[in-house]
Amino acid sequence: MGTSLKPAHIDLPATPMPDRDHADCRGVASILARVGDKWSVFVIMMLSDGPKRFNELKRMINGISQRMLTLTLRGLERDGLVTRTIFPTIPPRVDYELTELGRGLQQPVKALGEWAITHQQQIASARTRFDERNTP
Repeated sequence: MGTSLKPAHIDLPATPMPDRDHADCRGVASILARVGDKWSVFVIMMLSDGPKRFNELKRMINGISQRMLTLTLRGLERDGLVTRTIFPTIPPRVDYELTELGRGLQQPVKALGEWAITHQQQIASARTRFDERNTP
């Protein structure tokens, strides 16, 4: 005899419904990745007191490359946190400024930055202790 081609097991379990509490994790994760990125935090902090030009931001943010500042500003602009205004001068002047949405991030970002400054030494000490325990 051969194998029957008639469907025998047609009762399949129902696909579980996605957990409503975790349905937006990907969207939230992408937003947190943007606003939690170290360069984004610095840019938001530097723009908190008003518009700045590109080179002004570059001078203010120690260690950021021109390419990384460009990418960070583009990402923040794409997410609606920063606006880019071009003035028709020679050479063209470009200002970056926080949007209303971006200004809403000022307080949490400032608090995060202040916390990091305050606890910098404690974190460094904890890292040293950890590394000493875990180095072969």
